Amino acid sequence: MGERKVLNKYIPADFDPKLVPRGKKPKDGLVTVRMMLPFTIQCSTCSCFLYRGRKFNSKKEPVKGVDGKYLGIQRFRFYIKCSECSLPMTFLTDPKNADYEMESGGTRNYEVWKDEKEVNAKFEKQLEEDEKIDSMKALENRVAESQREMAELDALEEIRAMNQRHIGLMKGGKKMDVAEAVLKAREAAVGVPDEEELNENGLTKDEEDLVKTIKFGASSAGGEVETSIRRLDEEDELLAEKQRREEAEAVMNKQRDAKNESEKKKNVPVFKVKRKKKKPSVPEPESKRAKPDAAKEQATNPDSDSSGGGRGGLGGLLGGYGSDSS
Repeated sequence: MGERKVLNKYIPADFDPKLVPRGKKPKDGLVTVRMMLPFTIQCSTCSCFLYRGRKFNSKKEPVKGVDGKYLGIQRFRFYIKCSECSLPMTFLTDPKNADYEMESGGTRNYEVWKDEKEVNAKFEKQLEEDEKIDSMKALENRVAESQREMAELDALEEIRAMNQRHIGLMKGGKKMDVAEAVLKAREAAVGVPDEEELNENGLTKDEEDLVKTIKFGASSAGGEVETSIRRLDEEDELLAEKQRREEAEAVMNKQRDAKNESEKKKNVPVFKVKRKKKKPSVPEPESKRAKPDAAKEQATNPDSDSSGGGRGGLGGLLGGYGSDSS
């Protein structure tokens, strides 16, 4: 690929240009050109849109006849086909308007910028005709034009004054810098009168005298002392900084105390007491119920004990444990 993109190619010593075959002429004078559409076209058969910038392999031929040239500039005709129905379309170059002109096969979409110049030209032509017919209309137009020019000059002078003030504020001393010298030279060439010089604070001499006559903080005629405005110095700034620190420390201490109280509440031990579960009531058997009745009868009739014979109540209670010999 690199050998095709060189500026100088090798020509051998025995090269004979007469032996190079001539190229064939294009058929019917048509030359194949790869191009993009210069405007959007709508096909007149299938109503398909071919948008601007779409690439086509078109055929180009020079226009013949009376309309073939404009002021010696050759016009060309391009042939393309619709991508949907393959209908041939043609459009021509328009050197008069530096544009293209649709010829057949489709319609060109409306473009606002194309008609802007035509509308402006028609408006100016209509204005000239009205001025020729009506002299009062011409006078009104001239007055409006002069008023517009005066407004533009006033705006220009205001911008110059603002630039002059900015230059006076930016310069360090009385030494004239390059920008100020250029501005003064331009004003002298235009004929603008020199303005009053500004001091280091950007004020004129009259403004500076007016500021000096004002006494800030002086007592008024009624005897009341006027409030004066004082700029904060370093001591005031230190006091303000100290007050801000104290307020910040107070807020931090308050937050720390609240945190400690919450931690104390968390550390308190909690005792949980579980209640004993009640056993379900079960009805007692008849044998267990009869024992208390027998005990009551034995207590009321101690002599009726069969095991004790003639023993007393204590003997009856101890009779079941046996004798000393056993």
